Amino acid sequence: MDILQGIIIGIVQGLTEFLPVSSSAHLVFIQNILGVQSSLAFDTFLHLGSLLAVLWFFRADIIKMLLSWFSSLSDIVHGRFREGFYDDPYKRLAWYVIIATIPVALAGVFFEDSVEALFSGALYVPAFFLFVTGTILYLSQRMTSGNINFRNITGKHAFFMGLGQACAILPGLSRSGTTIAAGLVAGLDKEFAAKFSFILSIPAILGAFILQVKDIGSAMDANFLPIFLGFVAAFVSGYIAIKWMLDLIQKRNLDIFAYYCWIVGIVVFMGTIAHVF
Repeated sequence: MDILQGIIIGIVQGLTEFLPVSSSAHLVFIQNILGVQSSLAFDTFLHLGSLLAVLWFFRADIIKMLLSWFSSLSDIVHGRFREGFYDDPYKRLAWYVIIATIPVALAGVFFEDSVEALFSGALYVPAFFLFVTGTILYLSQRMTSGNINFRNITGKHAFFMGLGQACAILPGLSRSGTTIAAGLVAGLDKEFAAKFSFILSIPAILGAFILQVKDIGSAMDANFLPIFLGFVAAFVSGYIAIKWMLDLIQKRNLDIFAYYCWIVGIVVFMGTIAHVF
């Protein structure tokens, strides 16, 4: 992999991690187009770039959530957890992120081998699920925006969004798309559904990074520059994608991404089938 390929793949990772168009599908597509196969070290640092982008963008909220969460642990010791939990929305938000992460953690444990088999299959698999992503987005945009935000979200809402995120381990199903759609179905305000979806990505991306980083070994060696520049590209493009999505969801709907997913999914699917026959 050369430097330019590393930068291109990093940009694709950062954008599609947070835009509702499936990073897993696009990484498979772009690697096929460029004729390269990324290394474990490269994938690991792409995840790190995306992770740092969302951490930096929501740094103020994340600091408040962490401080509130540690405070709630003290509340448990002193027997006042319930009072503190309902008095501080950031305490609730921190615990709800943990609750919403449970489904994707279980899906990763029990279905890891099956999902890896899908990733190693033909391109028509992510193409098909990309079409499904478009359909989910389109239908979710037909729903009226609710009024649930970080002050009145409940564990049920968070868990439902977590189920959406768990489904997105399938190649081609967008993580941000399914979680935002699940939030809209559950009655969340559009802007908060997107914001909670991005914050919810932190433990999922962090988990993937931790699982990968222990296995990269000496893979950095000669590929250090493409890996580093891919990491930087993923960070910058990821930050831009988050900002763009939050601005877009306030002013318009996400139909444009539904149309995009349909077009790309159909083109890749038909191209793959035509190649087979």
